[in-house]
Amino acid sequence: MKVKELRKKSSVRVDIRYLQQLGIQSYGDDNLYPQTVRNIIAASSTGSECADRFADFIEGNGFREVSFSEYVVNRKGDTADDIHSLVCRDMADFNGIALHVNYNILGQIVELQHIPFENCRLVEEDDNGYVSKIAVHPDWSGTKTRKGKKIRVEKENIDYIDVFNPLKSVVLAQIEAAGGIEYYKGQVLWVSMAGKQTYPVGKSDRVITEMSTDEGLSNVKFRNVRNNFLPSGMVVTKKGSDSVRYDEKGNAIKIPEDDGFSDSLVKLQGDTNSLKLIEVTLENDEEMPVFIPFTTQNYDKEFTVTDASVVERIYSAYGQEPWYCIRIGKVGFSGDILEDAFEYYNSIVSKQQRLIERTFDRIFRYWFEVANPSMDFSVQPLKYVRNAEVPDNNA
Repeated sequence: MKVKELRKKSSVRVDIRYLQQLGIQSYGDDNLYPQTVRNIIAASSTGSECADRFADFIEGNGFREVSFSEYVVNRKGDTADDIHSLVCRDMADFNGIALHVNYNILGQIVELQHIPFENCRLVEEDDNGYVSKIAVHPDWSGTKTRKGKKIRVEKENIDYIDVFNPLKSVVLAQIEAAGGIEYYKGQVLWVSMAGKQTYPVGKSDRVITEMSTDEGLSNVKFRNVRNNFLPSGMVVTKKGSDSVRYDEKGNAIKIPEDDGFSDSLVKLQGDTNSLKLIEVTLENDEEMPVFIPFTTQNYDKEFTVTDASVVERIYSAYGQEPWYCIRIGKVGFSGDILEDAFEYYNSIVSKQQRLIERTFDRIFRYWFEVANPSMDFSVQPLKYVRNAEVPDNNA
């Protein structure tokens, strides 16, 4: 089939529109693409596991330069390592990061803050195709509250911050245009692995349908156990001839009618009510009580193939086949295999790590003091640590 014919069946992964009332490019049709993606990942047990492992390997053991990793970079007391950890999470989920820098009156960078990537939006390009500002809002869904009031998605609640340009002449001009250093909002270094001024998609995007299916399968398993009918059988008995009984004084007491099968349904559902007996009383029946066994339907078995294929595809999308093979028992669980898996996956995340290294380098070469004399912003890779052998005291 020709490509132009397939085009009709496929769709753009991220729809981008211009929101004139806010002056921004929407991130997805509803402007909530990153928020939706993060929620889908969180709802999928397999997706969360793979995304967490991806983020852990990108972060590694932190910066090689220990003194720099402990260096305080803002007034809140965050260290370079703290900022790096937050950045790696965004990189794992979205393939993009955002950092905010503040300057002093001399045009030198004096503070670094992390901005959640999902909080950033690009403004519209100018006539030269340049995006000059990043729009930052704490919650683009408009549900977050401050002092009991929702932070509505309106221009007055959005910070439009200049993009990163550390040239002293540019910074000083921006400070003057803002009306002084006390009114200056600083700059945002917004980086995307999809390219300059382009909204990225994370590794999860290629299996976002599988992740949503994974959540659905979990719901099926839950309801199968909690809400399925699991009685062992039904006992059929006859109703007694006396419809009344008498108290100690000889007064007639009417026997209450049976509540009925429909009112007892809830008492027969779920794991805590499994293997119970159903009693059915007949009006006229001279036969002996009869036990009728039930064959219950286990819906969990209906999705075995789907469950296996969904898990495999999610692991594959994140390049985590070694852990998948260990999970399904295709290879053994040994120190050598895990050591090879760690080495293999460190090569998978190297591209993301290099981008983060270059980003920190771009900022700290303009820092007001020498924060990292070696200018080495590389990361210590994760390594599999074998259990230490216990020494034999009898030797």
